[in-house]
Amino acid sequence: MAVAVAFAFVNGVNDGGALLSVGLSVRGHRPLIGVVLAALFVALAPLLVGTAVAATLAGRLVSFDGADGQLALTLAVVASVTVTWLLAARGLPTSLTLAVVGAIAGAGVGAGLPVTWSTVAQVLVLAALAPLAGVLVARGLGRVVTAWPSPGPLDQRVRRWHRLGFLAQCLAYGANDGQKMLAVLAVAAGTASADGVPLVTWHLAVAAGAFLLGAVVGLPRVARTLGSGVVPSRPHQAVVTELSSASVVLATGALGSPVSMTQAISGGLVGSVLERGYRSVRWRAVGRLGTAWIITLPCAFAAAALATLLTLAVR
Repeated sequence: MAVAVAFAFVNGVNDGGALLSVGLSVRGHRPLIGVVLAALFVALAPLLVGTAVAATLAGRLVSFDGADGQLALTLAVVASVTVTWLLAARGLPTSLTLAVVGAIAGAGVGAGLPVTWSTVAQVLVLAALAPLAGVLVARGLGRVVTAWPSPGPLDQRVRRWHRLGFLAQCLAYGANDGQKMLAVLAVAAGTASADGVPLVTWHLAVAAGAFLLGAVVGLPRVARTLGSGVVPSRPHQAVVTELSSASVVLATGALGSPVSMTQAISGGLVGSVLERGYRSVRWRAVGRLGTAWIITLPCAFAAAALATLLTLAVR
């Protein structure tokens, strides 16, 4: 349970700033209110859209039944967090969701548990498509926003849409990324089963509280990475990014497939700025993110498999 709570905290550190960084270019965007809203949706989103993503992580990829299953998931969580932080320390900020998926599969192999490789493949395909989908959706929305008839300047009228975009982004995060925390808590508490992950009030409250604390701690570092590392975002581009990333993540969540919000945001940022030309995108930063995503999953898989195999052998 301590590892599960720490995992929710790390999600806040890793993802909280990414959620807010895009909207920082919109005047009146208050970071503290933003992290509170994001944490609130971590608790509320499963009540609104269900727990399909949590069920995938808790049982559809690998069946974590019994004491060995709980131990394997615990080691998978530790491995995913370790790999994510090591890559970030080397200037390669990556997706914790990718690390979790890889570590879960690796822990299953290390513990000799049944791994549903078809589900793993489906998750990986959708994860790979998420940034590209973010680019395409953002380009389409960008054209609609800039062509929308209005007497006021573009950057002024989009501020009204920013509230809707940010709320949609928070809902999408809670409906997808936020369910990682719920899945780990459910397995740790022994409430996850083949039928899915039940909605337990104190699980939702603990996940939201730990995420909020982590988001407050990690906001400055992650906001600098995504807010200025990929593209220089103007207010209307920020709104387009929020709406496009939310739509992509909500769509994959409806399929029960965990997809990283940070990947969708990165794709949305690139797509929103392409209207100004390809040279407006900092492709070196994009390449660095892509490199981190590519190496995250195999590193997490290997670390979790080795840790689980050695731990069970020693025990």
